[in-house]
Amino acid sequence: MSCTNTPTSNGGYTLFLKENSGEQVLARTREFKAGPDVYNHIISNAARHFGVDHALIKAVIHAESCFDPDAVSSKGARGLMQIMPQNDASLKISKPFDPFQNIMGGTRYLKRMLDRYKDRDLALAAYNAGPSAVDKYNNIPPYEETQTYVQRVMSLYSRYKRN
Repeated sequence: MSCTNTPTSNGGYTLFLKENSGEQVLARTREFKAGPDVYNHIISNAARHFGVDHALIKAVIHAESCFDPDAVSSKGARGLMQIMPQNDASLKISKPFDPFQNIMGGTRYLKRMLDRYKDRDLALAAYNAGPSAVDKYNNIPPYEETQTYVQRVMSLYSRYKRN
């Protein structure tokens, strides 16, 4: 999934999704009003509560869902931070599309990965591909999606850190 962070004329953002349907790639556009600052109060709360950098949380949200609280991935991950249903209970999420619960749960999981790996890139790789993949390779897994994800989050992180 890719998105733009350029505001549309109505102040919203445009989300571009590409779906592969057999041999044909379908593109669809959907607008939503959530901008990059709309969840700052929740992100700040999660950052304080879990001791995770505000800019990193925001970068993960941007990369995962482009700030769409109703996002659902093709693999079933849900909400702003794209939490898999099997992780809901351990992350204290009963309403995965609720921005507060999703950001708090996603940040709780991100903090677990940061504590486990003591390395931001490995933690992000584990957030994306799962800790078993990071453990198997003892590094960022050689999956194009995961390598691109880590680079994207770090690029977004740098941008949010500057602002």
